[in-house]
Amino acid sequence: MTKTVVAEGYGGPEVLAIQDIVLPHPGEDQVLIDVKAAGTNPVDYKLYSGYMGRDPDNLPMPLGMEVSGIVAAVGPGISGYTGPLDVGDEVIATNVRGGYSERVIADAADVGHKPASLSFEQAAGLLLAGGTAWHLLTVTRVGEGDTVLIHGAGGGVGLFAVQLAVARGAKVIGTASPTRHEQLRGYGATPVAYGDGLADRVREIGPVDAALDLVGTDEALDTSVELVSDRGRIATIAGFARAAELGIAALTGDDGGDEIRAAARPELTRLAGEGRLEVTVDRTFPLDEARDAHRYLQTGHARGKVILHP
Repeated sequence: MTKTVVAEGYGGPEVLAIQDIVLPHPGEDQVLIDVKAAGTNPVDYKLYSGYMGRDPDNLPMPLGMEVSGIVAAVGPGISGYTGPLDVGDEVIATNVRGGYSERVIADAADVGHKPASLSFEQAAGLLLAGGTAWHLLTVTRVGEGDTVLIHGAGGGVGLFAVQLAVARGAKVIGTASPTRHEQLRGYGATPVAYGDGLADRVREIGPVDAALDLVGTDEALDTSVELVSDRGRIATIAGFARAAELGIAALTGDDGGDEIRAAARPELTRLAGEGRLEVTVDRTFPLDEARDAHRYLQTGHARGKVILHP
């Protein structure tokens, strides 16, 4: 038996509960992982909120898409995205189902070795948000000499996007509340406060070649299309309702980006292991406080990743 967090209905965090389940034996090309840390993400609560549908057949709904831990069982000759996997290896895994658990089964292709320099908590927050940031920068073709405007630069995806853009040789202008400006400066970005007059404040810094919208507000979308001449270099992960109207890319997860994100995993892991990509952990909660973790996550005030401990 393994303890796992599920949504027993649709609604707010009050629908979350811990159940004891029996995991099946890992199949061919699968890995059984003893979970040490599980990353939480906004998509987790969107799934059980009803925002993405209310199919009763999906209940109870296992939650959690990324974990770090130790390989408990794996077949001979099985490799992950960083090489051969063995029992006892410290690993990171993404695309899992039911990661808020003591144990989880993952496809080997979604499992990589955890760099020794990363804590389990940091590793559990790397791949999903990091892969999203990589996808955004790839779609908007951000590279050497570009200036990119990142809305919501102080959030989980934003912090990765800032660091990866700087590593590509781009200049970054990041919108964030003033309390997060020092951290953004430390990553090499020029921070600006959001609110009235945002476009003018950005213009004072200089022209913008590309924009990433991570918040979905009208301000972020309108400022982006006002400042970026090529709308093919604007992408959003939140402003879906207006994306088609504005002619910008909406990265929904069903847009063919899986290959981009999968290809990014070895590089994200390497950069983090070398200390060139920092994973900021804001708070950790025990598994039986998943409701509290999600209430905090939904405030939007987290300065980095929110992690669960089995």
